[in-house]
Amino acid sequence: MFSLFRENIRIALDSIKSQLLRTILTIIIIGIGIWALVGILSAVKALENTISSDFASMGANTFNIQRYEFTVNSNRGGEKKKINPIISYDNIREFVDTYQFPFSQTSVSFVGTNAAEVKFESEKTDPEAQVYGVNENYLENTGTKIENGRNFTIFDIQNNAKVCILGADFTKGLFKNDNPINKTISIRGVKFKVIGLLESKGSTFGNNQDLKVLIPIQVARGLYTAPNINYNISIRVDDKEMLQGAQDEAIVKFRNVRGLSPIEENNFGLERSDDLINRIGSITGALSIAAWIISIITILGSSIALMNIMLVSVTERTREIGVRKALGAKRKTISTQFFMETIVIGQLGSILGIVLGLITGWLFAFFTGFAFSLPWGALIGATIISFVTAVIAGSYPASKAAKLDPIESLRYE
Repeated sequence: MFSLFRENIRIALDSIKSQLLRTILTIIIIGIGIWALVGILSAVKALENTISSDFASMGANTFNIQRYEFTVNSNRGGEKKKINPIISYDNIREFVDTYQFPFSQTSVSFVGTNAAEVKFESEKTDPEAQVYGVNENYLENTGTKIENGRNFTIFDIQNNAKVCILGADFTKGLFKNDNPINKTISIRGVKFKVIGLLESKGSTFGNNQDLKVLIPIQVARGLYTAPNINYNISIRVDDKEMLQGAQDEAIVKFRNVRGLSPIEENNFGLERSDDLINRIGSITGALSIAAWIISIITILGSSIALMNIMLVSVTERTREIGVRKALGAKRKTISTQFFMETIVIGQLGSILGIVLGLITGWLFAFFTGFAFSLPWGALIGATIISFVTAVIAGSYPASKAAKLDPIESLRYE
């Protein structure tokens, strides 16, 4: 049985070599469909892994007050898009003073600049470091961890201490051969003592999260005085069961801060980290469905091409089939031989598509800084689809070859 199977494989490969151009074109068509499937799903998986891990690190018991909701109103039907006012420093100061929900802590922060030049002794960075003004709760509310040193204390924030916490990438540049803790750096001529070093978080959408400097918020306000700075508010509760109550209280307090009447809509947004993860999941789910549809349509076309090449093969090898039958080959043997050819072609197309798809997904993850992982569902699905396609496409040609009359086949020229 095994020897017969091996012989059928050998004959299938010989037949493929004899029709090399047509076979290559068919393999490429199948490979394109699998490439679309595996490539898109690899990219989607990398996107989902990175964003989900970023938001998941914040925890399911955290929510943010921000200028807009996650999905901003679009300009549909000529309707004017609503523009919310920025969250100003006066807003956050009044909110922090009045929001006293039990077992909760509030983080406030803003981005001073994305193009800071950080100096240490005679060395300096390129002007691409990010400087954040934060309070003592920023790290815990955002799920950011300290690798070395310590966090800000409430005394650092209240006393406007000239201290800072650095991102992990500073150990690759300014402090390549030195421990940054207790060293003094300079930003815009102001000196800061380094008290902590953050764990590496990598890059998201090309935004390097490891090349940033955290400083007390009031000190940052003294350094960066641009008008219309938008502040961020993050609130964390100790118990997830209290999250809804904390949100309701925050909405009421921030509406009061904004001076909204009971009939006016919110002119700010409120988002939970797990809400964002769910929305991202729905988006990536839609992309996954689109990838499956694209690949199935492409593979449907390739199945027609594969059936055509096998029918041509049956016609060209009619005399060979007659000789085999005359020597005692059964219908089952003939049909199995042609099935083997279609399956070999289908699997070669599958391998080509999987390799190209994984390369595409890896390149996407590499250039965007996402976390690449193998999309096992896509790999298994691609293998099954190509196999089923080969079986369906090879059924009629194999049946036609098996039913040929040996006498008429021997007469065929």
